[in-house]
Amino acid sequence: MSSETNGAAQAQATSQADDLLGAGRTAAVIIASTSAARGEAADTTGPILVDWLRTRGYETPEAIVVRDGEPVGQALRALLIDTSEAERPRIIVTSGGTGLAPDDRTPEFTAELLERQSPGLIYAMWRKGLETTTSAVMSRGVAGVTGRSFVINFPGSKGGVKDGVTVIDELLEHIQTSVEDTTDHGPRD
Repeated sequence: MSSETNGAAQAQATSQADDLLGAGRTAAVIIASTSAARGEAADTTGPILVDWLRTRGYETPEAIVVRDGEPVGQALRALLIDTSEAERPRIIVTSGGTGLAPDDRTPEFTAELLERQSPGLIYAMWRKGLETTTSAVMSRGVAGVTGRSFVINFPGSKGGVKDGVTVIDELLEHIQTSVEDTTDHGPRD
């Protein structure tokens, strides 16, 4: 391949990357799993979520894996309070800690940091999950906004994460433009 052809291919790839929804934006994934944080089990949901966000164009580091309970709150506060608003991830997705176990407190830590909640997104994820398992409704996740950051809690199972991605991926552009206030709402009839 000539250097001219190679340069054109690189320019086209760069142009396509710039057209991705997340281009120029960051995202973060927090995994609430005591066993994965201890190295006793593999993190099976973090790679799915990181890959999803990266394919949408978001600059996304590897997942932050923490124990259930207070460490989830610490990780969320580090991203949403300790980080300047300009540097905060635009999308923060958690996985795990949404069930009924005593240390499943991801929704509580998330809710206390949100300015506005969006429960319909969680309802849509429940509905999708119910197509394959009745236990989907046991997830107590929350979703919402703080500043220009959108935060959502996914269940800790691979199936729950895949269902969540299916639902949220279709809405991600509208979520992002709404949070960033770049939509043209236009006249309402």
